[in-house]
Amino acid sequence: MAYDFDLFVIGAGSGGVRAARFAAGFGAKVAVAESRYLGGTCVNVGCVPKKLLVYGAHVADELEQAAGFGWTLEEGHFDWGTLIANKNREIERLNGIYRNLLVNSGVTLLQGHARITGAHEVEVEGQCYSVEHILIATGGWPQVPDIPGKELAITSNEAFYLKELPRRVLVVGGGYIAVEFAGIFQGLGADTTLLYRGDLFLRGFDGSVRTHLKEELQKRGLDLQFNADIQRIDQQADGSLKATLKDGRELVADCVFYATGRRPMLDNLGLENTGVELDDRGFIRVDDQYQTTEPTIIAIGDVIGRVQLTPVALAEGMAVARRLFKPEQYRPVDYQNIPTAVFSQPPIGTVGLTEEQALEAGHKVQIFESRFRAMKLTLTDIQEKTLMKLVVDAETDKVLGCHMVGPDAGEIIQGLGVALKAGATKQQFDETIGVHPTAAEEFVTMRTATR
Repeated sequence: MAYDFDLFVIGAGSGGVRAARFAAGFGAKVAVAESRYLGGTCVNVGCVPKKLLVYGAHVADELEQAAGFGWTLEEGHFDWGTLIANKNREIERLNGIYRNLLVNSGVTLLQGHARITGAHEVEVEGQCYSVEHILIATGGWPQVPDIPGKELAITSNEAFYLKELPRRVLVVGGGYIAVEFAGIFQGLGADTTLLYRGDLFLRGFDGSVRTHLKEELQKRGLDLQFNADIQRIDQQADGSLKATLKDGRELVADCVFYATGRRPMLDNLGLENTGVELDDRGFIRVDDQYQTTEPTIIAIGDVIGRVQLTPVALAEGMAVARRLFKPEQYRPVDYQNIPTAVFSQPPIGTVGLTEEQALEAGHKVQIFESRFRAMKLTLTDIQEKTLMKLVVDAETDKVLGCHMVGPDAGEIIQGLGVALKAGATKQQFDETIGVHPTAAEEFVTMRTATR
C-alpha cells in the first residue's frame, strides 16, 4: 500500500525534530505535526529560557564580587520586563531556526493538533493522512497537586511570561526545576522560600552534593523549608496569596510556583483508537527500540518517562530514524554515564554513579572529596565553597562517578563524561596534567581518599 507519509511525527520538540530531519535525509517521506510551538519544552519553556534567566540572576554575583577587583559601580537596577522581552526575542529566533531545519530537510510541517485515528491514520485539523509509521514525541506537561486554590499557582510554563517579578515567591518542589527557579527568583531580587515535603531536595543525586548545595543556598539567604507541604492556597483582599501548610502554618506570597513533577502529554491524542499501552506511571510503554504495543507506533522522549533530558531525546530520535530508514547505521542509545547539570546557584555537574548507587550495586569504593574556596573569591568577602568528588571502584581503580557543585560545573563535567564513557581509571586521572590555575584541575590532583 502507498502511504501519504513513511513517517508521521507528532510533536516538534527536540526528539521529534531530530527523528524527522534525519529520516527525511535518509530518503523517507516525513511529516511533523505541532499544535503549540516549534522546539518543544526545551526551546520555549525549558532549558533555553531557563538558562537565560539563570545568566541574568548570576549578574548579581558578579556585581557583588566586582569591588574586590577594584571596580566601583553605581547601584544597579534590574528590570524584569527587559529580560523577558529579550528572552522572547531569542526564543522567536530559535523557533524560526527549527522551522527552517525541518522545511529545508524536506519535511512537511503541519501546524495543528494531530490525533491518531487508527494504526496507520492520523488526522490534523480535519485532514486525514495515511502513514506507515507514527512517532509520538509529544513530551511532558507540568502538573500541580489537586489542592484547594491550585488555580492560583503557576508552573514553569507561566513563569517565563510573568509581567513583573514577584516580590515574594514560594517555590514548591524538590527536583532540579524547583531548585533552579528558587535560585533565579532569589538572584533577581525576590524574597524566596523553597518548600519540599521530603527531608532533603534532589533525591537521586549524590548525598554529598545534596548536603553541600543546601549549605551554600542557606549561606545565600534562601529560605529552605523541608518536610513542609501546602494544604491550600487562598487569595487575600490585597491580591496576595496565603498558603496554608499541612502543619498549620501560614505563609504569604505574591506568587506560588509549583515544580512537583510532569505528566506525559497525551491529551486528545487518540490512543484509544490504537493498541498502545501505558505503564503504571501513565507513560507510554515501549521496548528497547521505542516500539509501543501497537506495531506501527513508536514513542520517544519525555512521553516514555525514561531519562527526561533534551540530549537523550535527541539520541532517541536519531536511533529511531536510523533503525527505520538506515538500519546499517543503527546503534542503541547508551543510558550509562549520561552527564547532566543542575543550573542552581551554585550549579551542579554530575556524571556516573553516586556514592550511594555504587555501594548499592555492590562496589567496594574509595571516595575522593575536596571542598575549597574558588580563587576568584579570594579577593572578596564571599565564603562560597566548591565541592568536587570522585567515586572510585577500590578493586578495579575505575572511576565510577564524578560530581561537582560550583561555578561552571556543567562545563567541566562534560569533559569528564568522555573520560567515564571511555572507562578511565583513577590512575589515569592522576597522570593527567591539570590546567593551572583552574578549579577543574582539582579533579586530577585529588590523591588521598577521604574515606
